[in-house]
Amino acid sequence: MKPEMMKRVVLITLVSLLGLAGCHSFKKENMQPPTPLAKDFKPTVQVTRLWHASVGDGAGRSGVRLRPTVVDGVLYADSTDGKLAAFDATTGKTLWSKSSRTHGWFGWGDKKRKDATYAGGPSVSGDLLAVGTLDGHVYGVNAKDGSPRWETELDSEVLASPVVDGDLVVVRTEDGRVYGLDAATGKRNWIYDQGTVPLLSLRGNGALLVANGVVFFGSDDGKLVALRADNGTKLWEQKFSNGEGRTEIARLDDADGAILLDGSTLYGAAYHGNLMAVDGPSGRPLWSHPFSTYTSLALSGNTIFGVDDQGRVWAFDKATGTDIWKNSALKYRWLSGPSVQGNYVVVGDREGYVHWLQTGDGALAARERLSHKAIRAQPLVVDGIVYVVDVKGDIAAYRLAGH
Repeated sequence: MKPEMMKRVVLITLVSLLGLAGCHSFKKENMQPPTPLAKDFKPTVQVTRLWHASVGDGAGRSGVRLRPTVVDGVLYADSTDGKLAAFDATTGKTLWSKSSRTHGWFGWGDKKRKDATYAGGPSVSGDLLAVGTLDGHVYGVNAKDGSPRWETELDSEVLASPVVDGDLVVVRTEDGRVYGLDAATGKRNWIYDQGTVPLLSLRGNGALLVANGVVFFGSDDGKLVALRADNGTKLWEQKFSNGEGRTEIARLDDADGAILLDGSTLYGAAYHGNLMAVDGPSGRPLWSHPFSTYTSLALSGNTIFGVDDQGRVWAFDKATGTDIWKNSALKYRWLSGPSVQGNYVVVGDREGYVHWLQTGDGALAARERLSHKAIRAQPLVVDGIVYVVDVKGDIAAYRLAGH
């Protein structure tokens, strides 16, 4: 890893510990303890675990959110120790599994790919799987069997999933750059450089959104940015936060979650910032609501769901941004971003629990324990099944009764 990359990694990791713990020192006793779970809790919906599997060592201590993806009935997942695997999304059966730490894999003779420390989760479109690494590489892989196609080296860590869009692979790196790569060869077509990147930011990057020929993402300085997908030219930007505060940490305003698109309206939020609705074509703000978050949002029907920086789960009206309900029962359990499974919001917590809340009023409805390790990645809901992964690479698929 390059020296300048290492310097930034250390800083953003420290800020992550400070910001997410809500404290002003690194002393463990100053961290807020997680809210205890009710021992007499009675679920109101039945949850069935369909299968369980694992992929390598997961995210480990890297601080990244390794979120799997499901395409055409296949779940693809990766780990920071070089594992890449495909599973049947219904049964959990392993379809193929590759390791960059074994001799002869990925077409480089007997060389072990020690740089293939995967991060951000894989992205799949058609028969192409694209995945980035903590060492600034992007690999193109055959999604059918995991065989190699191409590799490209970039200038910094790739902490978010690449996006495969037709003949283009769009990749964001930790130094503020966004790259457009040729999907067939991995060759660079264009580069967008944010310029000055804040020295302090949260660990990780929100997923890119590519739609209607435009690339949307939340930046490290709390902006929503729109680029042309064909050449990387910036179309507009909109600020999520004013970056106010007496200290560098108080002014930290990283937009670390994914941007949502519904019709022509974009929704996003930032740490120490606002939840906003923005007109996609023009970048004009439609409404704004104070809301600080370090995770992605979820959208279902007329409601936006989010987790704030203290671990409270919220529901907002999509048209106005008005809050509908708030649940504080999971406060300081440092939740993942929310997803929606049927009539329930799903989140994971720092102790490996998965929680379901009713979308109508936020009441807790069910609870299962995947493991004793933190769940950082946003749960993934596909065809009524929710897939959850913890930081050690354990994956489970859950279905709700009647859904």
